[in-house]
Amino acid sequence: MIIDTDVLIWYLRGDEGARKAVEEAVPFSICVITYMELVQGMRNKAESRAFQKQIQKWNVEIVQISRESSSRAMFYVQEYALSHSMRLADALIAATVVQSGEVLLTANDTHYKFIPTIECRRFKPAKSK
Repeated sequence: MIIDTDVLIWYLRGDEGARKAVEEAVPFSICVITYMELVQGMRNKAESRAFQKQIQKWNVEIVQISRESSSRAMFYVQEYALSHSMRLADALIAATVVQSGEVLLTANDTHYKFIPTIECRRFKPAKSK
């Protein structure tokens, strides 16, 4: 399973549903794009170090972008940017998920559900119910 950025943001915000979903998925993977998005959102070095320790504790595999995933993401942007507002980061995450044959755990399935070859598992944050 690959976990999307939004689920981990909910986890970091203390959402109980996200905590449960993430802990049930251990060990899981994240796309390198998710890693970079999360690190960019850290408020300080202490928060960043705590995140680093947590992903090590979870034994998270950070999936790199391959040539094939890059080509697939390029196709997704070309195919879906105008019709579905496909954004760069989502295209790279989706391509990585599809290329690896994994399932994506996300709260934002609307970002991906138009891609016929992706399998998403929907996560609903407790705070948005």
